[in-house]
Amino acid sequence: MSHWIGTTSPADAGMTDFKECLKHLRDGEASEALLAARRALGVSPKNPFYLSYTGLLAAIAERRYADGESLCLEALGMRHNHAQLYLNLAEVYQQCGRTQDAISVLEKGLVSAGRDFRIRRALQRIGTRREPVLSFLHRSHPVNKTLGRLRHQLAGPMHAA
Repeated sequence: MSHWIGTTSPADAGMTDFKECLKHLRDGEASEALLAARRALGVSPKNPFYLSYTGLLAAIAERRYADGESLCLEALGMRHNHAQLYLNLAEVYQQCGRTQDAISVLEKGLVSAGRDFRIRRALQRIGTRREPVLSFLHRSHPVNKTLGRLRHQLAGPMHAA
């Protein structure tokens, strides 16, 4: 413990860069955020959050969607139970016009990461509806309506109606 006194540990250096990344992202400065995310990733290349944000920002700032998707998927492979990693991949998909893939990823996130309000809000923002519970019946059929309400109570709201 005492050998780090007066210096910055590699983990601290990565965290400092990552915090700078998040600040730039909040301020709408995607290119600067990407530079900070890449620095953090250089310090800690196996950190799933650094991977995911680097992927997200590569898609936003440089339109490198395939690279962004790859980094985000790698991050999810490391830590599949954190909502933010699903949100980042879904945003990459939305940036390149793959709305259905974004919805699919967010729905998987609800299962893997729990009923996170940020995932539910992202699905509502996309504004699509769930498929009817029984696809062979019309969505207005009383059985589908009843099962849909039950699904809503169990899984929570997903999409805007």
